[in-house]
Amino acid sequence: MTRSSLLVLASCAALLGSACRQDMHDQPKAKPQAKSAFFVDGRVGRLPVEGTVARGELREDDHLYRGKINGAFATTFPFKIDAAVMQRGKERYEIYCTPCHGATGLGNGMVIQRGFKVPAASHHIERLRLAPVGYWFDVITNGFGVMFGYAAQVPVHDRWAIIAYVRALQLSRSATLQDIPEAEREAVLSGRKVPAAGALHVAPPPGEGGHAPEAPKPESKPEAKH
Repeated sequence: MTRSSLLVLASCAALLGSACRQDMHDQPKAKPQAKSAFFVDGRVGRLPVEGTVARGELREDDHLYRGKINGAFATTFPFKIDAAVMQRGKERYEIYCTPCHGATGLGNGMVIQRGFKVPAASHHIERLRLAPVGYWFDVITNGFGVMFGYAAQVPVHDRWAIIAYVRALQLSRSATLQDIPEAEREAVLSGRKVPAAGALHVAPPPGEGGHAPEAPKPESKPEAKH
């Protein structure tokens, strides 16, 4: 091995030796839940700056996120209610609401049947039938009486979907043939199969028509060519 090669190897060994210092292993750091002498409160973990909002979590829309418009409970839904939303609401209702309120909303769920001392409210009493949808959103979010809030379990859009389904349950108790779109009314009267749910139009309760789905338009048949 040449003299120059030995010098290169010696230089590399010296550099590597100087890099492997113990203080790089024992570097200053803060472990979770550890005590700190740097901060006044003595805690390593720091709270977010007041007013900090996570990316994508700026909830400025009071109608959507709090069920209110200008400080009052909203009487309309914040987005269009269609068959997909209704189906989602039905699924979420059956998961979270039926144990107490029952499948039809009469307040006779299994929890009540098993002896829970505080009866669940029926969705069909006049007070709740007339309550604006914003009130329902507030109750689902924050709870009411012995019912705790479901904000942690049910996402915002699912809460509105549940309310839409509850409105359908309420409407079903007093629905008439006039509430059925003409295109489906004849099928009900004749006993024929009602069209698929995607083609149905659910009329909203009075005062909540601002975001109801539009009635389906009949498809135009192509003209026969001669």
